[in-house]
Amino acid sequence: MKNFFKKFNNFFLNFEAIASLFFRLTVGIAFILYGTGKLPLPPEGLITNYGLSPFIASLVAISEISSGIILIIANFLKNSIGHTLTRLAGLNIVILMFGILLVAHKDWFVTKQLFMGVQIFLLVGGFYFLIKCNRV
Repeated sequence: MKNFFKKFNNFFLNFEAIASLFFRLTVGIAFILYGTGKLPLPPEGLITNYGLSPFIASLVAISEISSGIILIIANFLKNSIGHTLTRLAGLNIVILMFGILLVAHKDWFVTKQLFMGVQIFLLVGGFYFLIKCNRV
């Protein structure tokens, strides 16, 4: 039985890099889609629904799009520049998601909705890339 567990776990070690890539692509694409959904600039929905200034509303959309693009591109830079870009994208995602939770979902803190919404998973993804960068 011990041999089975060893073989089973060794088999999945071959897929660690792919799992990280899938996670990166998923988070990156999600941010690109959320950001492009706010176009054209300035995003009227953010201005009217949340009272953001046109500058801040535009900054949110641009930050979402750029974070997603940088997160995906940085995967292919296997050096300190790639690590730094990944960490910067992760930091930006964390800042964005805290802002989104504070502005749009402030009633969700420590409730069921927080853990059932995509926002918490995007926040955790931001922390993941901030801490782990490009290392598999």
